[in-house]
Amino acid sequence: MSLITIIGRGHSGTRAISHTLYASGVYMGRTLNRSGDKVPPEEMYDACRVLAHYVKWNGDLSWDFSSLHEMDIDPEWEQLIDSYLSDVLNDRSEHVGWKIPETTLVYPWIARKFPDAKFIHWVRDPRDSIISRHKTDDLRDFDIEYPPTDDVREMRAISWYYQYQIMQATPPPKNVLPVRFEDFVLKHEETLERLEAFLEIPLARIIVRKDPVGRWKTDTERHHFDFFDEAMSFHGYS
Repeated sequence: MSLITIIGRGHSGTRAISHTLYASGVYMGRTLNRSGDKVPPEEMYDACRVLAHYVKWNGDLSWDFSSLHEMDIDPEWEQLIDSYLSDVLNDRSEHVGWKIPETTLVYPWIARKFPDAKFIHWVRDPRDSIISRHKTDDLRDFDIEYPPTDDVREMRAISWYYQYQIMQATPPPKNVLPVRFEDFVLKHEETLERLEAFLEIPLARIIVRKDPVGRWKTDTERHHFDFFDEAMSFHGYS
């Protein structure tokens, strides 16, 4: 059995790759919502809260994730993930996987629990990613501490940055491929060929729209924060 999962923040365009995998015959779970998320999500949400207890907030925009790589994985977390993924892990299909953005919040332990899985690191320009609302906008919903703010855009930006940090802090799994949403849209065939080589399966071609790329250019609210700069440079955004 080949196990595939997508690591990426909500509103980063992960539904495109989820729909692609589903259309390509990858079993993505018994029930999916319109975004291609494996639902119901409550056990994954609870697993996020369990892991968050072991993340130390240093103040400002700094978190210490080191204990996640050193300690034994919390048994309660294991039980929640095993239950959430029971349909995927017990399916007899050759290729199985799942997508839900909250997986990013538990990435360090997902990588440890499934060391042979294939991880697709999905990223999108944060200026586009924070325009729309998502469940992970307020990290306090998942027991993650961060500087308090009443500015909704800043709250989303901090969430984006936290998830960038937890991905950066996690030792790379054996099988990982970074993919930018913009490349999936604007260089569709080239990006699919990269994914096919990585996953070792042929992929279906779905319809992709170009208009979600660069929406920030016509957005009238704040969509850039100074703490984006390092991450944007790392991912190749100007």
